[in-house]
Amino acid sequence: MFAILGIFVVFGAVAAGYLMEKGNLLVLMQPAELVIIGGAAAGTVLIANPPRILSAILKGVVGAFTGSRYNREWHLDSLKLLYELFDLARRSGLPSLEPEVEDASKSKIFARHPSILKDHHVCAFICDTFRLTMIGGMEPFDVDQMLESDIETHHHEGAEQVSALTTVADSLPGLGIVAAVLGVVITMQSLGGRPEEIGHKVAAALVGTFLGILLCYGLIGPLAASMSKILEAERAYYQMLRVALAAFTKGVPPLLAVEAGRRSIPMHVRPSFSEVEKTCRQRAPEAQPEAA
Repeated sequence: MFAILGIFVVFGAVAAGYLMEKGNLLVLMQPAELVIIGGAAAGTVLIANPPRILSAILKGVVGAFTGSRYNREWHLDSLKLLYELFDLARRSGLPSLEPEVEDASKSKIFARHPSILKDHHVCAFICDTFRLTMIGGMEPFDVDQMLESDIETHHHEGAEQVSALTTVADSLPGLGIVAAVLGVVITMQSLGGRPEEIGHKVAAALVGTFLGILLCYGLIGPLAASMSKILEAERAYYQMLRVALAAFTKGVPPLLAVEAGRRSIPMHVRPSFSEVEKTCRQRAPEAQPEAA
């Protein structure tokens, strides 16, 4: 929502300022310039990136418009899920988790958290860690390092789409100059014609440079920056999962393991201890949460 509002503010302010100087908006309507700049930018994306990154860019742009899902409620729901899994393992032993983590789509615990269940990577991150714990043979430190490696790999893949879109943004001013040069070439061919015709062609050429710079700094660049912030929020979320899971593998009681994860959540989306404790008790009324 804020991304859409920001786009309206950027283009509205530019148009308003132009009109205040008695400019004619119709002069800025140059479809040929947009075709040159937009088509060339799209071509550079196709040249530089495989299909998986192209798909990720589209999803990232949609995410920039819809906003980050990693808010207080999302973290609170994730802490609930972790506590329920931790508590079941504490009360009934690790083997009792096998039906829950073997296939998250058939798990009764995951079914109580449908928003998380829809994210296959989050489910795999949690379930695979529990599977590894049930197999045994690895020290808690090694499990923690493995989780960190998983997060780094996932973050690197996410950063590729941001880098690709940033590259496109950086290329737009240059592509605007290309459009402007082509306009100048057309203008030179018209020398000797009517002055108003030459003036129109010069204006059209300058619009190419204007559009390239505006699209770079007013649209594509900010979208890439928004995607980068969402990616960092996602990384912080996985770090929360890692901290809580690593604490549990070290033998920390369920509520304290969840608290360790809560402390790693960024302050602006971190639920309070009382919120987490109250919610965990509501989700597992038969359990007796440990005192922190």
